[in-house]
Amino acid sequence: MGTSREPPAGGRATSVARGNQILKLLPPAALEALEPAFEVEGVEFGESLFEAGDDVAHAHFPLDSTVVALVLPMRDGHTVHADTIGREGAIGGVVSHSLKPAFARATVQIPGFVARISMRRLEAAKRHVPKVDDVLGRYADCLTAQVLQSVGCATLHPLEARCARWLLMTHDRLRQPELPLTQESLAQMFGVARTYVTRIAAALQGRGAISYRRGIIRIVNRSALEESTCECYGLVRRHFERVLPGLYPTAEP
Repeated sequence: MGTSREPPAGGRATSVARGNQILKLLPPAALEALEPAFEVEGVEFGESLFEAGDDVAHAHFPLDSTVVALVLPMRDGHTVHADTIGREGAIGGVVSHSLKPAFARATVQIPGFVARISMRRLEAAKRHVPKVDDVLGRYADCLTAQVLQSVGCATLHPLEARCARWLLMTHDRLRQPELPLTQESLAQMFGVARTYVTRIAAALQGRGAISYRRGIIRIVNRSALEESTCECYGLVRRHFERVLPGLYPTAEP
């Protein structure tokens, strides 16, 4: 893992707390105690943080605009997108009580930085500081809800609504209107031909919701995009706010 970009400014504890919603919610004393164990590392598009079947020895907390996808690799070479995780969450065994094999692959969708910490150090913090265990447990509930809602969404809702939902979720995590996304990557994520995504992008652009140039989708009118999505976006967001207020990222800085 690596990049030539500079990591976020400030000490490690300061940087990770500023860049990740979960870590913002941890007690300052607990975060300070964990500070020596954090490694802030650059990650590139398409990079795998771990593969299905790997023993998960570290938890990764995406910082700022970094977005990671959990995907399920199939025997025929295809992959199924299971979930998207950004600065609101963490990837790895954040709720388990021992090292467990990963069920999915964690692939970087939007590059940036992650804060990596060994599971042993994180487990020790959970045992000694109940608030750490509580915050991570509540996040696990929110993540499960998001995955379950995504299953229902993929089963029942048209691709246009699903695409609009994903663009809204990404906008929330990046906090900027320009999303560095190609139509090819969206097509791979939804498991469809690129021509489907091209038609959907054209329809959303025709409604004034987005504009598109090669490699960049710009959110022009968020309200119009919200009108194009299904109820799944709002349901997940409200669940986050009920379970752990302040965890869900918003598009506003």
